[in-house]
Amino acid sequence: MADQALTSWMHALINYVRSGEPDLTNRQMALMLLVYLTPGPHTVRGLAHILGVSKPVITRALNTLGSLGYLRRVRDESDRRNVFVARTGSGQEFLEGFERNLEHEAPQKRERSERGFIFQNG
Repeated sequence: MADQALTSWMHALINYVRSGEPDLTNRQMALMLLVYLTPGPHTVRGLAHILGVSKPVITRALNTLGSLGYLRRVRDESDRRNVFVARTGSGQEFLEGFERNLEHEAPQKRERSERGFIFQNG
């Protein structure tokens, strides 16, 4: 039997793929969510620590997310060795659209469940 949470996530991802938005890796999406949903300031070093990856891994993800306009780097003027990761309007719009996609999936999940298409264990 299909797990309800995984089935819901599957449908949300299918809708996301169909949306035409750029496909982000799980690492890129985790980075986006960390920057947008947790208090900053965010540094490359700090994000690498939280995700348990190296700074070059964060740099590669930021290269992609920066080219999409979803995040940007800002040099710390008081310590030029530090690079802050900042939000952008485009990134905010992207995540708002992704959130709407997830919210859209919730009513459909209930409807399918009522019609007997989603099975629960127990």
